[in-house]
Amino acid sequence: MSSARRKDNKPTRIRLRKGDTVKVIAGKDLGKTGKVLRVIRDKGRLIVEGVNFVKKHAKRTREDRAGGIHEVETTIDVSNLMLVCPKCRQTTRVGNKLLGDGTKGRICRKCGEIVEH
Repeated sequence: MSSARRKDNKPTRIRLRKGDTVKVIAGKDLGKTGKVLRVIRDKGRLIVEGVNFVKKHAKRTREDRAGGIHEVETTIDVSNLMLVCPKCRQTTRVGNKLLGDGTKGRICRKCGEIVEH
């Protein structure tokens, strides 16, 4: 799998963070929501709780007595996800804004509130 790059060969900017609530907007899990568990920036992919399960065949070992088939969450491309604003509860794009104390903060594009998790 290649790294997530734009046409100008720069890496894709991921504005989602661990702990954000996101909604799937494309793919087999369309409409599901979940919490971001892990962000893989160089690949442009995320692992989201309760989304994009695959079946893994596990051989019986000392630690895993049962073995068999396990369902595991796998990565999903960032382009298939949208942030759910904690204030207005709508899917939204993420913007950046300079705050009063001189730091940059993420804002909801629909309600204008600061997005924190």
